[in-house]
Amino acid sequence: MNNDKIPLRCHLKIKRIMSNTATVELDKAAAFYGGILGLELLMDHGWFRTYGSGEKMTVQVSFGTEGGSGTPVPDLSIEVDDIETALDRCRKANVPIEYGPVREPWGVRRFYVRDPFGKLVNILQHE
Repeated sequence: MNNDKIPLRCHLKIKRIMSNTATVELDKAAAFYGGILGLELLMDHGWFRTYGSGEKMTVQVSFGTEGGSGTPVPDLSIEVDDIETALDRCRKANVPIEYGPVREPWGVRRFYVRDPFGKLVNILQHE
């Protein structure tokens, strides 16, 4: 892609970025993202549900050749304010921990799990 050919007519502000996963098992999303991680159900059309937080979040899109410390690149990274609570909830729900918990040299404590749809989720807390 050649950026020289893209006209920049006006400033474009990205307001939010959403991750979408196709599934017919919406209750599994409710159990993992709502129940374990505590996200609010923000929108429910019956056929499409959005979970999130009313708090202001930073817009970020990341790309990498690895996830750090030799791990695979996660499909989704979720920063929490209390990693021990998130870890405890995953363990109580019998969600297998695929990596960690570990303190990384770049200043985060994190662990990897798979959501009910097989997506690799990096749950982290900055220290």
